[in-house]
Amino acid sequence: MKILHVYKDYAPILGGIENHIRALAEAQAHRGHEVTVLVTNPHGRETVEETLNGVRIIKAGRLATVASTPLSPGFAGWLPKLQPEMTHLQSPYPLGEFAQWFNGRGRPYVISYQADINRPVQKLIMLAYGPLFQRILRGAARVLITNPPFAANSPYLRHIQDKLALVPIGVDVSRFSPHPAPAERPPTLLFVGQLRHYKGVDDLLRALKLLEKNVQLIIAGDGPMNTRWKVLTYELGLRERVSFLGNVPEADLPALYQRADVFVLPSTSRAESYGTVLVEAMASGVPCVTTEIGSGNSFVVQHEKTGLVVPPRKPKALAAALQRLLTDAALRETFGQAGRARAVAEFSAETMVERVMQIYEEVLTVKREA
Repeated sequence: MKILHVYKDYAPILGGIENHIRALAEAQAHRGHEVTVLVTNPHGRETVEETLNGVRIIKAGRLATVASTPLSPGFAGWLPKLQPEMTHLQSPYPLGEFAQWFNGRGRPYVISYQADINRPVQKLIMLAYGPLFQRILRGAARVLITNPPFAANSPYLRHIQDKLALVPIGVDVSRFSPHPAPAERPPTLLFVGQLRHYKGVDDLLRALKLLEKNVQLIIAGDGPMNTRWKVLTYELGLRERVSFLGNVPEADLPALYQRADVFVLPSTSRAESYGTVLVEAMASGVPCVTTEIGSGNSFVVQHEKTGLVVPPRKPKALAAALQRLLTDAALRETFGQAGRARAVAEFSAETMVERVMQIYEEVLTVKREA
């Protein structure tokens, strides 16, 4: 099968969607499919091509970036050249959706709907783009969603419920494994993710202030809020209790999870649509504390089964949940074991790929029989 994945960026650019595409594309190539990824070139206006782990990667020249959307004049022209049997779009990315609508007609496509538009500038863009976007969604053979709560709450998905297919993002669970945390070290919390406004690290820092002074916090990741949250750490007097590691190489993540007693993802809005790091922590046997924001956090982490779910923007509630787990080793063990079992059964990369390929086959069968 000739498969084309379309998005703005690809590995080694860090991000949940970028990692998701890489895992899916490489697994499909390993199965013998002809897989191409079309993205933009983050380093300039020149179009470059390369092959990585069996996947052909085309990085169309990037002219500029507006409201987190890379602009590439030559991007759309690649779709008629490539002639895929199946095109798989990652949304939101207006340029990719626009390219499929105008240059990919007549060929089936599916959309992985990753997030709603939330930022003010992007919402202004959607006033003009929204009607076409709705047509693009309706034109898709399937719209893949990562979790039921997000689909139920999205204003863009409510009118296409018949097209939705549940495909949770999977990870290579074999990379992660439970491991007893070192005995002779302070209780340790872990956050992994890009330091963006909706990640809630400021709430986590305020919650840490309410915990015992021996509790440590490791923050792995970088992003626009890095400096501000480091300043807040100093202002709260937490300088000796918080470690900012910056971006951590993928190869080092399994060992990092094993250093944690509790993993924390205190997201504050539905810009956090899934939370792949929660799956990685669960696969590592680490109990999780996260927030109820009407998206994937409370789907991945089951309250009182694999971790605890608290309201967003409530540092006291967050601190209480963390305190409960830090002081109850038996509960941490119970949640950790249950989380590992759930990650293996529901959120493995192999399961994700099987579900996606089944959807492709169903779509192409319908097309052949039409």
